[in-house]
Parts: sequence; structure tokens; C-alpha cells
Amino acid sequence: MEKDRFQNGLDKLMEYTLTDNKDISTHLKISDDLQDIAPDVGKYIIEFAYGEIYSRSGLTNKQRALVTISSLVTQGTEPQLELHINTGLTAGLTKEEIVESITHLIPYTGFPRVLNALTVAKKVFAVRDEEVSESKAH
Repeated sequence: MEKDRFQNGLDKLMEYTLTDNKDISTHLKISDDLQDIAPDVGKYIIEFAYGEIYSRSGLTNKQRALVTISSLVTQGTEPQLELHINTGLTAGLTKEEIVESITHLIPYTGFPRVLNALTVAKKVFAVRDEEVSESKAH
């Protein structure tokens, strides 16, 4: 039996999602936070973005994450960028790959957006480094 769009999207989304650190933004948190005013938005993210677009063949999860990060940098959407830097790390991107891809955008989007994006990346890396330190302490 073929999986439905929602389940297919949820399975793909979970490949990009850490669930054990409550300080890290996730699509699931966003869906929960908007449930009272826009309950369908979470469904659209899961069914369409992850069930239809992210589930396509042709790119790896890491490649998709880099494309998404680059697009968000050029748009100047820092809250979504924070989320997708996290998903990129979860998908296997290194900090160096993320920083280099952001830096590469200077001629295309300008210094202000790149500087803002690097500030977001620094914040995400710090939270993720704390997570690694805490897990090693246990």
C-alpha cells in the first residue's frame, strides 16, 4: 500500500529533524505554535514541502539543505534560516560547508545579508555545540 502524502512527508521531515533538544527550532514546533491560528500550515509543510518536494529524487538531503540555506540567506529570512541551518546539520552538512556556502553568496546578495546569516549560523552552532557537550557529559 502506498504511503499517503502526509506520512511520506513526515518520514522525510524526520530525516532533517532533531527531536531531543527543545531549544532547537523544528518544523514540528512551528506547526504546534501555529495550531491555534493556522492549523493547516503544518499540514501543508509536511504534505507539500516534504511529501512532494523534498521527497523527489535527484538531490541528496545535504544538497537540498544547501539550496534551502542559500535561498533563505538571499531572502533575508533569519528565523527560517536558523531552522534550516539546524536541518542542514542534521542532514550531515558540516559547519565549514554551511559557512562557505553563505560566504559564497556575498557577490549575489551583499554583505548585510551574509553577515546576518553568519550571525544566525554562529548562534545555531553554539546551541548544537552545547548539545554535543551535554550528551558527552551523560
